Amino acid sequence: MATKHNTETIIPQTMIDVSGLAKTFVLHTQGSARISVFENLSLAVNAGECVALDGPSGAGKSTLMRILYANYRIDRGVIHVRHDGEMVDLASSAPRLMLDVRRRTLGYVSQFLRVIPRVSTLDVVAEPLRALGTEETEADDRARTMLARLNVPERLWGLAPATFSGGEQQRVNVARGFVAELPVLLLDEPTASLDAINRQCVLSLIDEAKARGAAVIGIFHDREVRDAVADRVFDMRETLAASGEAA
Repeated sequence: MATKHNTETIIPQTMIDVSGLAKTFVLHTQGSARISVFENLSLAVNAGECVALDGPSGAGKSTLMRILYANYRIDRGVIHVRHDGEMVDLASSAPRLMLDVRRRTLGYVSQFLRVIPRVSTLDVVAEPLRALGTEETEADDRARTMLARLNVPERLWGLAPATFSGGEQQRVNVARGFVAELPVLLLDEPTASLDAINRQCVLSLIDEAKARGAAVIGIFHDREVRDAVADRVFDMRETLAASGEAA
């Protein structure tokens, strides 16, 4: 008897689906001049995939990241993010839902570490886990493991990171972004200010996130880093061409 093979195609699960996105900044201090960042931008990212945003300075890469994290409002379009198994539109969500998506679905490593003064490094890194309801001892243990992996000296864990070097702050930033293993990661220059050893640590974290099914969108000015982790590149210059102006 012939063996029947399963030929069913496995369709990757979409985690982020942005369509028709338009963003314009209005410069109120300069005669209400309007600067178009992009027009009709569409982008979808699947689970386990890393998409790198590419384009010259001013192409809107960091602006798009802030929009995806709901820090910036958009002129029009939809920003669908898979949250609790359903696609929710961050562009039209109530503030409470948007905050819940940030807490349980969206991880964000920005270019700069922004924390409350005098809060210890250990607490900064453990906070995303505590917000998820992780027991304090476990949250602290996982934070210590992440800090050690990123070569942040133990003598600094009890200190506030505001006085750390740029490289040390960035490692704390990365540790905080990865410690909760969220399903979507937004990475804005995660290897900035890092030496080769710590850069490799971040690459390993990204690979592990992809392996567990996280969707990753990143800005990587270091071409070697981008080539190492990105499955495809999204060229922001296409959106500039559509809008006709840079920002």
